[in-house]
Amino acid sequence: MNQPENASPKPTSGGDKQERVKTIALVGCGRIMNRHIEAISANPGLEIAAVCDIKKERAAETGQRLDVPWYTDYRQLPPVDIAAVLTPSGLHPQHTAEIAEETNIPYVLCEKPLSLTVREAHAMFSRIDQAGKFLLPVYQNRYNPLIKHTKEMIDSGRLGTIHQFISNVLWNRNDEYFQIDWHGTCELDGGVLFTQASHYVDMLHYFFGEVAEHKGIGGSLRGLEVFDSVAATMRFRNGVVGTINATVNVYEKNYCTEFTLIAEKGTVRLAGVNLNKIDFWNVEGEEKPNIDFELDHLYGKGHNTLYRYIAEENWEMFPSRKDVLSGIRLMEMLSY
Repeated sequence: MNQPENASPKPTSGGDKQERVKTIALVGCGRIMNRHIEAISANPGLEIAAVCDIKKERAAETGQRLDVPWYTDYRQLPPVDIAAVLTPSGLHPQHTAEIAEETNIPYVLCEKPLSLTVREAHAMFSRIDQAGKFLLPVYQNRYNPLIKHTKEMIDSGRLGTIHQFISNVLWNRNDEYFQIDWHGTCELDGGVLFTQASHYVDMLHYFFGEVAEHKGIGGSLRGLEVFDSVAATMRFRNGVVGTINATVNVYEKNYCTEFTLIAEKGTVRLAGVNLNKIDFWNVEGEEKPNIDFELDHLYGKGHNTLYRYIAEENWEMFPSRKDVLSGIRLMEMLSY
């Protein structure tokens, strides 16, 4: 496999990128695992070769279902091409670093958030660099066609000066969800910005760059150790101002995600379950594009694209280390 951009030096096998199937081990057999299984299955050139979970019954059930070897200790994983870390949020720095250090697996894919603190994130990157391995952050919403189109319009200047944005993540996580041992804890969850809305924090960095100033307030309205609701205002270094509101307290089920962009030459509002529809479009000289899409689950389709980039070794499509650290910094400042 070839190397991701800006990665530490590491020998490669050379040859055609598509010369063989790339093998993947899933580390963590919880809530998000099935979305990864679906996305891997949708991409020729990839296959699941092993699964791992600290809970023996869960690892065994998943391994038997997929007809692959199963493990309870990721240090024992075979030398696959990629380990996908799908474990509780607060354990991501430990698990990614130890897999890099103690296995022969060259690439470690990690679900969001990569870390709950900037300090842990720096330490994680340092350990992975020293091991000569590569970290691939999962920020699949960047691959949403509507987000990609909005990014292209911002960067091309077709919208002129960007003035303001409004971003809302209005979701439900019921009491049963918070009965899962690590959910809602300060140690392993981090709160609504980390565990639910981190993709939308990343989206703002993807669009606008570095934050210069922010003010926010959060509340634990259901008695959790972390914020289940956050409202924040921010100004980016390029002058754009806006707000992000996130909650898991919507009645019964997810309501929507929505993003409104107000610019010199247009106004755009994306909405839907996971920003999958253009709800309003008024842009100078441009017809509304026909890129709405349907969703059959709440995670969107970005994981499919993410794994296609892995199959193609298209590493430049993964977020930069700078973007990841900046997003974690903002989430940490607003969450503790």
